[in-house]
Amino acid sequence: MTRTAVYHTTVLWKGEHWGHIRMGNGPEMDFSAPPDAHGHAGVLTPEDAFVAAVNTCVMMMFIWATERFKLDLVSYECVAEGTKRIELDRTELFTKVALDPRIVVRAAAAQSEETRRRVQRALDSAVKYSLVANSIKSEIVVEPQIEIIVGAGEAGSADAALPTRGTP
Repeated sequence: MTRTAVYHTTVLWKGEHWGHIRMGNGPEMDFSAPPDAHGHAGVLTPEDAFVAAVNTCVMMMFIWATERFKLDLVSYECVAEGTKRIELDRTELFTKVALDPRIVVRAAAAQSEETRRRVQRALDSAVKYSLVANSIKSEIVVEPQIEIIVGAGEAGSADAALPTRGTP
Protein backbone atom coordinates (compact mmCIF):
# COMPACT_ATOMS: atom_id res chain seq x y z
CA MET A 1 0.00 0.00 0.00
CA THR A 2 1.34 3.42 -0.95
CA ARG A 3 1.93 6.00 1.78
CA THR A 4 2.91 9.63 1.68
CA ALA A 5 4.99 11.85 3.93
CA VAL A 6 5.15 15.64 3.84
CA TYR A 7 8.16 17.81 4.66
CA HIS A 8 8.21 21.57 5.15
CA THR A 9 10.67 24.43 4.96
CA THR A 10 10.05 28.14 5.26
CA VAL A 11 12.31 30.76 3.70
CA LEU A 12 12.39 34.45 4.52
CA TRP A 13 14.09 37.16 2.47
CA LYS A 14 16.33 39.29 4.70
CA GLY A 15 17.34 41.88 2.11
CA GLU A 16 19.93 42.03 -0.65
CA HIS A 17 21.03 38.46 -1.45
CA TRP A 18 20.32 37.04 2.02
CA GLY A 19 17.72 34.55 3.13
CA HIS A 20 16.89 32.57 6.24
CA ILE A 21 15.58 29.01 6.18
CA ARG A 22 13.63 27.21 8.88
CA MET A 23 13.34 23.48 8.35
CA GLY A 24 10.42 21.42 9.56
CA ASN A 25 12.75 19.26 11.64
CA GLY A 26 13.99 22.28 13.60
CA PRO A 27 17.26 23.67 12.24
CA GLU A 28 17.41 27.26 11.06
CA MET A 29 20.18 29.08 9.24
CA ASP A 30 20.97 31.95 6.92
CA PHE A 31 21.65 31.25 3.28
CA SER A 32 22.72 33.09 0.18
CA ALA A 33 23.59 32.53 -3.43
CA PRO A 34 27.23 31.61 -4.02
CA PRO A 35 29.65 34.54 -4.28
CA ASP A 36 29.95 34.09 -8.06
CA ALA A 37 26.18 34.67 -8.33
CA HIS A 38 26.14 37.91 -6.29
CA GLY A 39 25.84 36.02 -3.00
CA HIS A 40 27.93 35.76 0.13
CA ALA A 41 30.70 33.41 1.25
CA GLY A 42 30.62 31.31 4.38
CA VAL A 43 26.92 30.39 4.42
CA LEU A 44 24.69 27.68 3.02
CA THR A 45 23.87 28.03 -0.68
CA PRO A 46 21.16 26.22 -2.64
CA GLU A 47 23.95 24.47 -4.56
CA ASP A 48 25.57 23.27 -1.32
CA ALA A 49 22.18 22.12 -0.04
CA PHE A 50 21.51 20.15 -3.23
CA VAL A 51 24.82 18.26 -3.10
CA ALA A 52 24.47 17.80 0.67
CA ALA A 53 20.96 16.37 0.24
CA VAL A 54 22.30 13.64 -2.06
CA ASN A 55 25.32 12.95 0.16
CA THR A 56 23.40 12.79 3.46
CA CYS A 57 20.53 10.72 2.07
CA VAL A 58 22.83 8.12 0.53
CA MET A 59 24.82 7.95 3.78
CA MET A 60 21.69 7.38 5.89
CA MET A 61 20.53 4.66 3.50
CA PHE A 62 24.01 3.08 3.65
CA ILE A 63 23.79 2.98 7.46
CA TRP A 64 20.40 1.25 7.10
CA ALA A 65 21.86 -1.23 4.59
CA THR A 66 24.89 -2.07 6.78
CA GLU A 67 22.50 -2.94 9.60
CA ARG A 68 20.41 -5.06 7.25
CA PHE A 69 23.50 -6.86 5.88
CA LYS A 70 24.94 -7.22 9.41
CA LEU A 71 28.18 -5.42 8.58
CA ASP A 72 30.46 -4.19 11.37
CA LEU A 73 30.81 -0.58 10.20
CA VAL A 74 33.79 1.20 11.76
CA SER A 75 33.64 4.48 9.84
CA TYR A 76 32.09 6.24 6.86
CA GLU A 77 33.18 9.52 5.35
CA CYS A 78 32.09 10.74 1.95
CA VAL A 79 33.22 13.68 -0.16
CA ALA A 80 30.59 14.72 -2.71
CA GLU A 81 31.03 16.92 -5.74
CA GLY A 82 28.22 18.34 -7.85
CA THR A 83 28.92 19.31 -11.45
CA LYS A 84 26.77 22.15 -12.74
CA ARG A 85 26.35 22.95 -16.44
CA ILE A 86 25.70 26.59 -17.33
CA GLU A 87 24.03 27.03 -20.71
CA LEU A 88 24.47 30.01 -23.04
CA ASP A 89 21.09 31.37 -21.94
CA ARG A 90 22.36 31.17 -18.30
CA THR A 91 20.05 28.29 -17.35
CA GLU A 92 21.82 25.89 -15.03
CA LEU A 93 21.54 22.17 -14.35
CA PHE A 94 23.40 19.78 -12.08
CA THR A 95 24.48 17.05 -14.48
CA LYS A 96 26.35 14.82 -12.05
CA VAL A 97 26.88 14.23 -8.36
CA ALA A 98 30.02 12.22 -7.61
CA LEU A 99 30.23 10.48 -4.25
CA ASP A 100 33.61 9.26 -3.00
CA PRO A 101 32.89 7.39 0.23
CA ARG A 102 35.68 5.98 2.37
CA ILE A 103 34.19 3.01 4.18
CA VAL A 104 35.91 0.97 6.89
CA VAL A 105 34.35 -2.28 8.15
CA ARG A 106 35.61 -5.00 10.45
CA ALA A 107 35.52 -8.67 9.43
CA ALA A 108 37.31 -11.97 9.97
CA ALA A 109 40.32 -12.43 7.69
CA ALA A 110 38.74 -15.47 6.05
CA GLN A 111 35.65 -13.43 5.17
CA SER A 112 37.30 -10.27 3.82
CA GLU A 113 36.36 -10.77 0.14
CA GLU A 114 32.79 -11.78 0.98
CA THR A 115 32.56 -8.76 3.30
CA ARG A 116 33.85 -6.49 0.53
CA ARG A 117 31.08 -7.78 -1.77
CA ARG A 118 28.47 -7.21 0.96
CA VAL A 119 29.74 -3.64 1.49
CA GLN A 120 29.39 -3.00 -2.24
CA ARG A 121 25.86 -4.46 -2.22
CA ALA A 122 24.99 -2.25 0.76
CA LEU A 123 26.30 0.78 -1.11
CA ASP A 124 24.36 -0.17 -4.26
CA SER A 125 21.22 -0.55 -2.13
CA ALA A 126 21.84 2.82 -0.50
CA VAL A 127 21.86 4.58 -3.86
CA LYS A 128 18.91 2.54 -5.14
CA TYR A 129 16.73 3.35 -2.12
CA SER A 130 17.85 6.95 -1.58
CA LEU A 131 14.83 9.24 -1.86
CA VAL A 132 16.96 12.16 -2.97
CA ALA A 133 19.01 10.20 -5.51
CA ASN A 134 15.77 8.85 -6.97
CA SER A 135 14.25 12.34 -7.15
CA ILE A 136 16.84 14.14 -9.27
CA LYS A 137 17.85 14.13 -12.93
CA SER A 138 21.59 14.21 -12.26
CA GLU A 139 23.76 11.16 -12.79
CA ILE A 140 24.95 9.67 -9.49
CA VAL A 141 28.50 8.26 -9.68
CA VAL A 142 29.90 6.37 -6.69
CA GLU A 143 33.59 5.51 -6.42
CA PRO A 144 34.09 3.93 -3.00
CA GLN A 145 37.27 3.17 -1.16
CA ILE A 146 36.51 0.12 0.99
CA GLU A 147 38.84 -0.93 3.76
CA ILE A 148 38.43 -4.20 5.65
CA ILE A 149 39.97 -4.31 9.11
CA VAL A 150 40.70 -7.79 10.36
CA GLY A 151 38.80 -8.30 13.61
CA ALA A 152 40.55 -8.94 16.92
CA GLY A 153 41.55 -12.56 17.47
CA GLU A 154 41.77 -13.29 13.74
CA ALA A 155 44.94 -14.03 11.76
CA GLY A 156 46.89 -10.81 11.42
CA SER A 157 46.64 -7.81 13.67
CA ALA A 158 43.60 -5.66 14.31
CA ASP A 159 45.34 -2.97 12.27
CA ALA A 160 45.70 -5.11 9.13
CA ALA A 161 43.63 -3.69 6.29
CA LEU A 162 42.85 -4.50 2.69
CA PRO A 163 41.98 -1.23 0.89
CA THR A 164 40.38 -1.26 -2.55
CA ARG A 165 38.82 1.24 -4.86
CA GLY A 166 36.09 0.43 -7.34
CA THR A 167 32.77 1.39 -8.86
CA PRO A 168 29.41 -0.33 -8.50
